[in-house]
Amino acid sequence: MTKAELISAVAAASDGLSKKAVEEIVDGVFDAVASAIKSNGRFAYPGFGTFTVKARAARTGRNPQTGKSIKIPASKNVGFKAAPALKGKL
Repeated sequence: MTKAELISAVAAASDGLSKKAVEEIVDGVFDAVASAIKSNGRFAYPGFGTFTVKARAARTGRNPQTGKSIKIPASKNVGFKAAPALKGKL
């Protein structure tokens, strides 16, 4: 699903909200989720799932073009664990 499809689906489910208003709401929700993940390290929505920050250790990789070893620095990624209610709907 694309962002435009999400906005259309939410606008259709709402009572007369315009697509522009729905777009502002959706953007605000995702900004709030990103902000919560950044500050707290996790965001949980009951019945949907939990987003958490996961640390990746530094490691050695290989450049596929040259075959040389390269050092990949440590990084942080966002992980998602689906709630049982969401898993049951799949």
